[in-house]
Amino acid sequence: IFILVSLAIGALLGDAFIHLIPETFAEMDATMTGLLIIGGILLFLIFEKILHWHHHLSGEGTSYCDQGICKPGDKIHPVGHIVIVSDGVHNFLDGIIIGASYLVGVEIGIATTIAVVLHEIPQEIGDFGVLLHAGFSKTKALLVNLFSALLAIVGAIVVLLLNESAEAIVRWFVPISAGGFIYIAASDLIPEMHKVKEAKHSLLQIAAILIGVSAMFLLLFIETNNNNLEEDDSTPIVYEASPSLFETQ
Repeated sequence: IFILVSLAIGALLGDAFIHLIPETFAEMDATMTGLLIIGGILLFLIFEKILHWHHHLSGEGTSYCDQGICKPGDKIHPVGHIVIVSDGVHNFLDGIIIGASYLVGVEIGIATTIAVVLHEIPQEIGDFGVLLHAGFSKTKALLVNLFSALLAIVGAIVVLLLNESAEAIVRWFVPISAGGFIYIAASDLIPEMHKVKEAKHSLLQIAAILIGVSAMFLLLFIETNNNNLEEDDSTPIVYEASPSLFETQ
């Protein structure tokens, strides 16, 4: 898990700083870009605060289970339903981010998809554990997680179907997404790294972060090369007539 978390940190930060933010600079000035990035960070902070507030009201600390994981058929703890709703909304928003990124460019869409998937894997594993603790059976918890993940596809399809209508808001949504990615990496994932104390595992974490960033840079390299090739292909070849060898001197 800690390797996946580290890869997700590198991918999220790499996508934000290598792909999304530079793309925004091409569409709007630096001041507005910075404000929208900060807005994205604050939006994700507010969203997470709301989730924590609901968890607190549901009495997360007073589980119906005496020991860890509940048995199938036990009463479902309210936190289980809250996790389902919050994870579904989160995945739907992830889908919107992915769809918006593909409207900007295929390579940026691929980079964003990789970043989202890498940070979703450990989160979904964690949600699975919470659902078991809340009283869901393993089968039901898996099905719920699968349905929740499908909402990301729904979000992406909604954006892609809107197409031209969505393009007007994409230029605003991209820097907000970048701010969200920075928040997730810095607030949720990096603190998880500090739970690993062994020097060997810490080095593996750093290496995994660098691999995640490198993957984002590699996608940028591929994108740049493809653009250069397209420009070369679109340049007309001009043939100049050579002077005739039989031209009268």
